Amino acid sequence: MNKFFSPKPLALNGGLAFVRIVTGIFLIYHGCEVFDAAKIKEYATWEMFKNNANPMLMPYLGKAAELVGGALLAAGLFTRLACVIIAGTMLYIAVFIGHGIIWNDDQHPFLFVLLAILFFLTGPGCFALDRLLFDEKKAG
Repeated sequence: MNKFFSPKPLALNGGLAFVRIVTGIFLIYHGCEVFDAAKIKEYATWEMFKNNANPMLMPYLGKAAELVGGALLAAGLFTRLACVIIAGTMLYIAVFIGHGIIWNDDQHPFLFVLLAILFFLTGPGCFALDRLLFDEKKAG
């Protein structure tokens, strides 16, 4: 019972890895809409896109960023780069597409921003390709 109330982590690396992988899978799910031309065409009719010279460009870029960022995050590959892609994309969605109402209407994309910040600061946890590629302990 002392561990339950202790401020010490119970499973820091494993817990981070679990949340990172699930978050990445959610982003991949949303990003797969990049392959749905009808959905992208629907997004292109939104007020903020329809008057652009190429109204389908931003929806395609956003969905591609979700797909690529989610895949990198789930794999734990170039985690900090993935976090920059995710945070930038989701912040744009929350602020410019959703009008910045992050405490109510736009919580979903803003939560992705917060998770990206978390993984940017803490790293990927265990089960990450970054550990295989960049772990300094194995080089020694």
